[in-house]
Amino acid sequence: MNIRLASGKEIPIEMHKVRIVQKIHLRSVDDRLRALEEAGYNTFLLRTRDIFLDMLTDSGVNAMSDNQLAGMMVADDAYAGGESYYRLVEAVQEILGYKYVLPTHQGRAAEHLIDKVFLKPGQVVPTNYHFTTTRAHIELLGGTMLEIYADEALNTQSTHPFKGNIDIQKLHDVIKKYGSEKIAYVRMEATTNLLGGQPFSLENMRQVRQICDKHGLLLVLDGSLISENAYLIRQREPGYAQKSVAQIIKEMCALADIYYMSARKNTCVRGGMIATNNERYYLQLRDWLPVYEGFLTYGGMSVKEVEAMAIGLREMVAPEVAGCAVEQVKYFANRLLEHGVPVVTPPGGLACHLDARRFLPHIPQNQYPAGALSAAVYLASGIRTMERGTISTDRDPKTGKEILADLELTRIAVPRRVYTISHIEYAVDRISWLYKHRDLVKGLKFVEEPPVLRFFFGKLAALDNWSKTLCEMFKKELGDY
Repeated sequence: MNIRLASGKEIPIEMHKVRIVQKIHLRSVDDRLRALEEAGYNTFLLRTRDIFLDMLTDSGVNAMSDNQLAGMMVADDAYAGGESYYRLVEAVQEILGYKYVLPTHQGRAAEHLIDKVFLKPGQVVPTNYHFTTTRAHIELLGGTMLEIYADEALNTQSTHPFKGNIDIQKLHDVIKKYGSEKIAYVRMEATTNLLGGQPFSLENMRQVRQICDKHGLLLVLDGSLISENAYLIRQREPGYAQKSVAQIIKEMCALADIYYMSARKNTCVRGGMIATNNERYYLQLRDWLPVYEGFLTYGGMSVKEVEAMAIGLREMVAPEVAGCAVEQVKYFANRLLEHGVPVVTPPGGLACHLDARRFLPHIPQNQYPAGALSAAVYLASGIRTMERGTISTDRDPKTGKEILADLELTRIAVPRRVYTISHIEYAVDRISWLYKHRDLVKGLKFVEEPPVLRFFFGKLAALDNWSKTLCEMFKKELGDY
């Protein structure tokens, strides 16, 4: 919730109080350098003990509510027919409006099942933008993901409120080129993770729905960040200011044939699910669920998480929950802009995104500027961020050539109800200091490179030993910490 101070300044106020705390550590800059070298300049491979603020992701690291924690204590741990599942079904029907529910152990498991059932080799999947695991599942099954975003989506200095929209003309062109039989389904992601957490509008989704109806196409909604998308629709789309987040979510879901989500985000639990109102789709998916996940009433999840997900679905529609990360991201981005630091605008959900190509214009894309910036941010602050650029894009499997990403972003995730404004102010200070010394940062090169999803386990090295030079400057101006 935003509060206007007597000075006229607006700040996001945390609409919760902290009753359980977890100790964190700020390591010296020399310790951070050693940890980063051991991790091969890959922030995924850093250990928690070496991290001050963990802003790698919002997935599975959000703070659960007291009601969720209490619910986990009364979960029904039956292998089959557990009551926790039926409480989840009731919550899905109430909040999302879907009759049939299939839990999965996380979002990428839902993607795998959907593609197993609905994707055939040689088919295409048009989408507003890809997510890493989404594209991997589609390509592993012989399909192709087609990104049909509007041109404005790649403008990191934009004021466009809905850069996550599908380009309607491009969708018409795809249908004309491939024909309905070659299109497995149309996918919309709320919000678009790799574009900087950018939302799509309900008007855009309605137009996509009309086209899908005309051509007999499935519309699949990735609702992992649906509450943020709905919150931003309420703020930005004409005619929705007086509607609740709950009403907007229900309207979005009514337009999709199949809904899936990583529950690790909006509902703050470690799990996922698929939901639909179509019995035939449900039965097709259900038959494969025990093969890859588990029985229907737990789907590979801990039943404690199933119980907590049901509670989290009801909580995520509250404005103070749906907007907690959005408002902190907005504050974070605006404070960095005050210092001249290049960030993606307008701020979206999920995270504050640094534009690595504008932050480090001297580093070519084949030397991974977003990865280098993520490493440099860690050295300057102890904050773990995530590369979302060319490292996150695997090489062409046929030629082995590098596929340069559309955007080079360093993502600074803001987990829900975890960090305070003082933490964000610290991050702003250290990133602003780094920006003043950006010329010291050079590129990276791979020394160990997995063939698929290389950003998880790949190891790199710093070109020209720039990391040591940066750390020496840090100690000279700021000391050991």
